[in-house]
Amino acid sequence: MSSIGNVAGARRGTSWIPYAALLVLFWGVWGAFSSQPTERYGYPDEMVYIVWAFTMLIPAYFSMRGRTFDRRGVAMKYGLLVGLTGAGGQLLLFKALTMGPAYIIFPIIALSPAITVVMAMLILRERINKLTALGVAMALVAIVAFSISSGDSDLTAGPYLLLAVLICVAWGVQAYFMRKAATVGVNDATTFAWMTISGLALVPVALIMMGGLPGGFPWQAPALTAATQVLNAAGALFLVMAFSRGKASIVAPVTNALAPVLTIILSLIIYRTLPSMFQTIGIVLALAGSTVMVYADEKRGEELAAGAVTDGGKAAQPADGRSEAR
Repeated sequence: MSSIGNVAGARRGTSWIPYAALLVLFWGVWGAFSSQPTERYGYPDEMVYIVWAFTMLIPAYFSMRGRTFDRRGVAMKYGLLVGLTGAGGQLLLFKALTMGPAYIIFPIIALSPAITVVMAMLILRERINKLTALGVAMALVAIVAFSISSGDSDLTAGPYLLLAVLICVAWGVQAYFMRKAATVGVNDATTFAWMTISGLALVPVALIMMGGLPGGFPWQAPALTAATQVLNAAGALFLVMAFSRGKASIVAPVTNALAPVLTIILSLIIYRTLPSMFQTIGIVLALAGSTVMVYADEKRGEELAAGAVTDGGKAAQPADGRSEAR
């Protein structure tokens, strides 16, 4: 039985990687085009949120096909915690950006994976080796580097700093509860369904923040918003799937570090913009840190599998040479 458990553990150890890769792909592309509706048509950020909330229905539909919706109270509890912390943080972000500069707000929010890592290690008792710890540290530094603008020096404090801290905490806690939901047996489709419900539940709040439904925008504005936000919504599903299969202390830094790398590369190709010094440092650290973490996780999986084979061989051939009934 121990050998079977080791093999299963080895497979689970790296099963998060494909979903994390899909997340990086979808969020990386989304990041490169997400600002277009606002920049081209002046589409309000609150309307972007509303469109995003409804696009969540698309991946939610596909995730629930052939799956059973978990009706237990614990599933609803963690589903709502994940959904409301994520959607609530998004609404707070819109408010914060109207009050303060993005180059101060985003570096604070970028630290959310650190909260996830600390919670996972203290509460879930997730353990990471020295090599993985090095990768986590590099990824966290990379996340901050992506958000730093070297061209501005106004560090005037304001109420938006409190909002930025609240968003950072909300998104860090959200990622932790994604992992926690998986540890208590809630399937990822159910968690994502509750995320969708939570996002839609906050649509009236977004309307109140705008003072009503705005008009006067061409059809291209909501259409372009929907096209980009579908990528965002699908990426959110892959995030839940990655957290349900991998350690939160690894998945959070990897996904938050690599998605901006793809966004910057696409921006370089499409908009012909060069990365800043900090972004270049971030790219190097993100790639190096993520490679180290994935390598460490795969190596651990290989060791578990090798241990399973060794255990199996010992079980099949006892030391005294006699067969043993089990």
